Amino acid sequence: MTIVQAIIKVLEESNESLSSAEIYKKIIERSLYEFGAKNPQGIVNSTIRKHTVEIEFSTASPIKYFRVFDKRKGKTTFILKDKVCEENFNDAEVNRKNSIGSDILPEEELQISYNKHKQHIQEELLGKILEVNPVFFEHLVMELLIKMGYGGSDPKAGLVTPPTNDGGIDGIINEDKLGLDKIYIQAKRYARDNKVDRTKLQQFVGAMENVQKGVFITTSDFSEGARKYVDKSQKSIMLINGEDLTKLMVDYQVGIFEVATFSTYKIDFDYFSE
Repeated sequence: MTIVQAIIKVLEESNESLSSAEIYKKIIERSLYEFGAKNPQGIVNSTIRKHTVEIEFSTASPIKYFRVFDKRKGKTTFILKDKVCEENFNDAEVNRKNSIGSDILPEEELQISYNKHKQHIQEELLGKILEVNPVFFEHLVMELLIKMGYGGSDPKAGLVTPPTNDGGIDGIINEDKLGLDKIYIQAKRYARDNKVDRTKLQQFVGAMENVQKGVFITTSDFSEGARKYVDKSQKSIMLINGEDLTKLMVDYQVGIFEVATFSTYKIDFDYFSE
């Protein structure tokens, strides 16, 4: 029997959710698994978290057997993924987001810190973007789209239109060498609380004329009416708001540079197998 099988057996036979410490204790009491590690309880905790639906980190398993169930007892408890527990599930749901306890794994801490770091950088990026002039923003948007692969990643495929008489189009990307297939770009550097409404999208679609593909990027967001209009439009239009924009800028390293890289590791059990 493997560690995972032992954990599953304990939870199958239990009518209540259990913490990793309680699961470990029952495994020992029933002699379900013989541990050779110096910290067997830590191994059980690590194994559970790697196979739990709500817990994701770089070395977590894609195969999930368990889910978090919090009884508000100040500890994280678990049940089988598909099991209906006799405890009050509604109460558990309310506090589920706070149920990832103090027994967090080191790689989870790294992932959480990394996500916070990215969010902080995105906030800083948006602040800097709102400080630059609209023309700079249009060039920034074009650079990002080219890095994303539009126009075959060829910088010459993108053209930022002149500030005056642009006809409502801020940029054009040629998807082929002859420019037969084009993507029109609209870039709006708006304050965060100034949403792009339906009218702006209608004007953009009108300016596109016979071109069928467009990308509308804003530092703010889009109103519900604007999104519904695009959904019903016969043209293919991608909407990118401020949050999406800064996430893409981080992913494609536009306006930022990499400072350090950290690796995480896991045991190669095949190496130690006889």
